[in-house]
Amino acid sequence: MRGRSSTHRTHRRFGAFSLVLLTALGIGASTAVAGGSKDFQPLVLSEKYRSECASCHLAYPPALLPLATWRRLLGSLDKHYGVDASLEPAEVLEISKWLEPLAGTYKKVREEPQDDRITKAAWFVREHRKIEAEVWLRESIKSAANCAACHTTAEQGNYNDDFVRIPK
Repeated sequence: MRGRSSTHRTHRRFGAFSLVLLTALGIGASTAVAGGSKDFQPLVLSEKYRSECASCHLAYPPALLPLATWRRLLGSLDKHYGVDASLEPAEVLEISKWLEPLAGTYKKVREEPQDDRITKAAWFVREHRKIEAEVWLRESIKSAANCAACHTTAEQGNYNDDFVRIPK
C-alpha cells in the first residue's frame, strides 16, 4: 500500500471502473479452495499481492473471504478501512486475476461478512468466541485482525490450533 499522493488520488476514481472491467472480463470464476482445512494459503503468493497488500498487513489467504467480498474490497481501495490504498487499474487487475479464483467457496465462508471484515465473519466469530474482548486490546496483539500475533504460522497460511500462542 502506498500513502496518499496526488497520483493516487487521481487513480482512485478508477476503482469502480476496475471492478466493472473485472466483471465484464468474467474474472472471478471461483474454484473450491481449502475444503474445510485450516491450511488456506496457496502454494505461491502473487508477488503483486504480497508487495501491495502485505506491505501493511498479513497477506490474508484468499479462501478466508467469498468472491463478492474480494471484489468489493478491490473496487474500493481508495477507502480501504480508513486508508487510501489506491492502485493503478493494471495492478488491481493483476491482483484480481490471482486472488479471485482462490476466493472461499466452501460452506464456511460463503456468507459475506459485515463491513467486508474477516473479523466479522460468522466463522471467525465462532472460532474465536472463547477469546475475551480485552485480549484483543493487548499491546502484543492490538486487534483481532492481527492473525499473526497468535497464529504463529499464519504467514504460511496455517491456522491450525497446534500453532496458536496467545501472547501476554
